[in-house]
Amino acid sequence: MNAFDLTLPPDAIETAAQTLASRRRTGRRGDALPATCRPTTLGDALAVQEAVSTLLTQQAGEQVAGWKCGLPGTDTCVLAPLYASTLYRAAMRAEGGVEPVAARWPVWDQQGQVKIEPELAFVLGRDLPPRAQPYEADEVAAAVVSVHLALELIDNRYLDTATLHFPDRLADGLVNQGLWLGPAITLAEGRNAQVLDIEICADGQPLLSQRGTHPAGDPLRPLCWLAEFLRTRDQGLQAGQVVITGSYIAAPWVPVGPLLQLRFGHLGTATLRFQARSRS
Repeated sequence: MNAFDLTLPPDAIETAAQTLASRRRTGRRGDALPATCRPTTLGDALAVQEAVSTLLTQQAGEQVAGWKCGLPGTDTCVLAPLYASTLYRAAMRAEGGVEPVAARWPVWDQQGQVKIEPELAFVLGRDLPPRAQPYEADEVAAAVVSVHLALELIDNRYLDTATLHFPDRLADGLVNQGLWLGPAITLAEGRNAQVLDIEICADGQPLLSQRGTHPAGDPLRPLCWLAEFLRTRDQGLQAGQVVITGSYIAAPWVPVGPLLQLRFGHLGTATLRFQARSRS
């Protein structure tokens, strides 16, 4: 069997998507999906993931504003949609400085904390549509209009993660709950940022200082893979979409409420606050 084969019938895909879409809207967690609608292949998982996006669009007016992605493994395929309602763009200072104004951004928390992943985000300035011809790396790079320091916001919608397999996680969007888009850097700076010293402070108190390495080396590589993967599936990327390509460090917990400062080595500092969302 091919990893991208479908084993779930359409009604099972729809049932799985309804459960996962509800959890994403409300912040509630639940058990692994029942065996009758649980994805067991990458093909199943991607079909459920796409059906979740369709339901969120129909029920809540949601839009796919971008993607998280990474280089594939031997039995994994790393991509998941980012949704417009949880893509937070930091307001910039009126005088034109590069530091974002501190604001409170809503997150699903766990006991007053939330997991984050420091990443770089690539914003597309033009479409990369499906076509017969493969995409070259230079062409993908030329489509990038801006690069930003970013934080992926993490939340798990399953109760017992020990029982999960990769297709379970893939179907549910790979623990993404949102993205915070911060100060801009140049494309050259982003591509050269293979290693960054990450420092995190809360209300001026140090929480973490760690040398981080991008999992793909060149942070643009996963975006090139994503453009090509979506092309082969008769999909594509659209101008304005935001793509993140991997975290520099394992996701740390940070407090919700205090003023956070996150330094991305020589690239700059992000300043922000989180506030807790009520899980309905």
